[in-house]
Parts: sequence; structure tokens; C-alpha cells
Amino acid sequence: MPTLFYHAGACSLAPHIVLEWTGAPYQAVAVEFGSAELRAVNPAGAVPVLREDDGWTLTQAGAILHHLACKHPEADLAGGDGLRAQAELDRWSSFFTGDLHPAFFPLFTPQRYTTSREQADREAVQEAARKLVRQRLALLDAHLEGRDWILGRRSVIDAYAFPMLRWAAKLLPEGTQGWAHVQALHDRIAADPAVQTVLAREEGT
Repeated sequence: MPTLFYHAGACSLAPHIVLEWTGAPYQAVAVEFGSAELRAVNPAGAVPVLREDDGWTLTQAGAILHHLACKHPEADLAGGDGLRAQAELDRWSSFFTGDLHPAFFPLFTPQRYTTSREQADREAVQEAARKLVRQRLALLDAHLEGRDWILGRRSVIDAYAFPMLRWAAKLLPEGTQGWAHVQALHDRIAADPAVQTVLAREEGT
């Protein structure tokens, strides 16, 4: 059966949720970043990695989510049919891949974004990252006004958003309470029984 290699709390949470939403059988394997086990399926040492039955592997969260939406049309997770629906899926996948996700990188590893070893300078890098995350969340919040889901119906894109909304809630001093529509989306996804199953698996509860 298909195998997802994931790391708890990482963006691999998104395809983990989507696999659960499809209802199709799969295996989930927890791995450490850069481990030999992970590098055997992805030389970059990053998650997520999806390995299909025939041994074909796919990396990059956005690509995996798009693949799963196409592979399981019965799950209705592509956000709609037609050219523009596909374009909206691609647009928001690109937003999370290229805008929101990278905004968190300086928060996770500020030492990579400055040559200074001073703690104050690294904290300044992190504060700049928080400002950028807030800007991206404001864009998402404005889009969600009048919508329950990012594409108007539940899709792989909502799953993609979820780990990043969890990061924001944890890493921003104010959490996500200041963006009511973003908070509502987070809570809506978190309440889903399939999502709770995945979170329990990843958190070992």
C-alpha cells in the first residue's frame, strides 16, 4: 500500500490528513530529519515523501497533495472541476509553498539568516519573520471572509494550511486569535475526526 514518510508537526501533516480523508489504505512511517531511513527515499532528507505501491516516490507537499487529489477523485478534495477551479488550487498551493511556509523558516532556524552570533540579532531575525507571517495570515483571513474553506469546499488546500496555522498559533505571541476567519478554519479542521486520528498518531497518544 502507499507509504507516507512524515515527521511529527512538520508540513507532512498535510498529506497525512489527506490520506486519512481519502479513506483508502495507506501506511504512515515516522522518520527523523536527515536520517538514513529518510535519505533512502529522499536524498534531500526532507519530508513528506510518498512512496506508491510500485516503488515510485514523490516529494514536496504541494505535489503530493495535488497527486492525491487526482488519484482519489471519489474523495472530492480538488476543490472543484474545470480550468478555473484547477487554477485556484494551484494558486493557493503556491501561496502556502512559496509565501506562508517560507515565512516561518527564520523563526525555526534564525541562525541561517544572519552571520551574527549575537542573540539579539537572531531575535531580530525572528521578529522580522513574525511580521511576515502576520502579513500572510492577513491575506488568508481576508480571502476566507464568507467562506468556510479556502476553495469554497473542503480540499487538500485546507489540509495544507493546517500545519502552518498550528505553527502560527504556537510561535506568534498573540496566536491566531486576531484573524477570526483563520482561527475558524483552524478550529473547523481540528474538530474533524480524521484529523484527530492523525494528530493522535503523530503525537503518540
